[in-house]
Amino acid sequence: MKKIIFSTLAFAASLTMMGEGYQVNTLSVKQEGMGHTGVAQKLGSESMIFNPAGMGFMDKTVDLSASVSPIFSTATATLEDGSKYETNNDASTPFQISGAFSIYDNLKAGITINTPYGSGIDWTDNWPGATFSQSTKLHVFNIQPTVAYKILPNLSVGAGLMIAWGSVDLNKGLLNASSINTIIPGVVQQNLIANGIPAEMITPELINKYAAEMYLNEEITPASVNLKGNAEIAVGFNVGAMWDINDKITIGASYKSKMDMKVKAGDAKVSYNIPNETVAGVVKSQLNLLNNTNFAAQLPAVSQLTFGVCYKPINRLKLAFDAQMSGWSAYDELAIDFVGLDAPFDQKIAKNYSDAWAFRFGAEFAMTNRLDLRAGFIVDTTPVDENNFNPETPGMTRYEPTIGLSFRPIKNLSVDLAFTYIAGDARKGSIESTDFLTNQPNKFSAEYDLEALIPAIGLSYSF
Repeated sequence: MKKIIFSTLAFAASLTMMGEGYQVNTLSVKQEGMGHTGVAQKLGSESMIFNPAGMGFMDKTVDLSASVSPIFSTATATLEDGSKYETNNDASTPFQISGAFSIYDNLKAGITINTPYGSGIDWTDNWPGATFSQSTKLHVFNIQPTVAYKILPNLSVGAGLMIAWGSVDLNKGLLNASSINTIIPGVVQQNLIANGIPAEMITPELINKYAAEMYLNEEITPASVNLKGNAEIAVGFNVGAMWDINDKITIGASYKSKMDMKVKAGDAKVSYNIPNETVAGVVKSQLNLLNNTNFAAQLPAVSQLTFGVCYKPINRLKLAFDAQMSGWSAYDELAIDFVGLDAPFDQKIAKNYSDAWAFRFGAEFAMTNRLDLRAGFIVDTTPVDENNFNPETPGMTRYEPTIGLSFRPIKNLSVDLAFTYIAGDARKGSIESTDFLTNQPNKFSAEYDLEALIPAIGLSYSF
C-alpha cells in the first residue's frame, strides 16, 4: 500500500503551479517586442505589470490596454537508444486587461487582470516516460488593484495588491505494462490452484499456456491517474519605485512578494487500459483506493525582484535593460497529504530549486509619429538542477529573441503586434522511482529540448 501511495505522490510533485516552465513573460504586447523589459519605463496602465511606480508618470486621464499571447510550444525527449518523442501540446493563451486613471496630477490608480503563470505540456498517454508524466495543465489568474504617487517631478512610487487563484489538471501513468507482465505467471498459478489444480501438477508450460494470452502490449500504459484541483485565493503585494536621473536616463526597481497557493481538496481518479479481466481485477484491488480520497498541497508563487534602466540617446530611440531574480529557492520541497490515509503515507518531496536570474534587453524606435518598431532578447536561466530535472517541468535555460511594432491609425488608439521565439538549451536529465508491483527501481533518462512560438496582439486606448 505504501508503495502505491508513494508512486502517486511522486507524480503529485508536478503540482508546481508556479513551475518555472510555466512562468509567463508575455503580459504586454508592446513590451514583449522589447524583450519584455519595462521596470524602468513609463507604460501607463501596463506599468502595473512591470513596476507600479511607472503609472505615476501617466499623462492621460484614462489609459486602457488589452492583449493576448498564444503560446505554441513543443518539447522533445531523446532517449538513450536514439528514439525521439515529441509533445502534442494545445496552445495556451496568456492575457492581460489593464485600466488606469488620474485622480490628481500626481496620484494615479488602476487595476490589471492577467495570467502570470499558465501553460501545458502533453507527452501523450503511452510514451516511454508515461509513468513520470503524461500531461499537465496549469492556470493561475491574478487581479491587482494599484495606486501610484509621484513624490517629486522625477520620482514616483507605487504599490499593488495581488489576488491570485489557480487550477491544476495532471495525468500520469501509475505503472507500465512490463511490471504487470512480470506478475502474470504468479496470477495464473494462483488461479489454477483456486480452480482445484494441485500445485505439483502446475508446470511452467501450463503457466505459460494461460499467461501468453494475458500479457500486455508493452507500448501501452495500463493504469493512469488524474489529479485535479483548484487553489484557494492567495494574496500578495507588488511595490516599486522609478526615478528620472535626467532627461535621458530612468532607473526603476520593483518587488513582487511570494504567495502560497493551496489546494485543500483535490480529486484523484484512476483509469485502466487492461483487456484481461483477471489481471485488471488484481491491479484494481490495489489502486482503486485512490478514487476514494482527496489530496492537499501547498505550493509557492515565488517572489520576483527586478532592476532596470532605460536610456534615450535620441528622442526617437529608447534602449532598456532589466535584470530579474526569481526566488525559486522557496521551492525546496513539496508536501502532499492524501486526506483520510494514515499519516505515514504523507510525503515531503525534495525539489531544491535555486534562485534564478532572467536578463532582458530591448529597443524601441519611433519610425514615424504613428509607427514604433521594437526588438529585444531574453536570457532566462533555469532554477532546476540535474538531480531534479524531469519531463514534468523540463526546465532549461531559454533564449528568446523578440520583435514587435505599434501602429496608431488614429491619435489615441494603438494596435500592437509582437512575436517571440523561444529556444531551450538542450539538457539531459534522469529521474528514478520504485515500481510498486515489482519493488524494482525504475529509471528514465533523456535529453530534453524545447521550442516555442508566441505571436501576440493587443490594443491600447487613452485620452
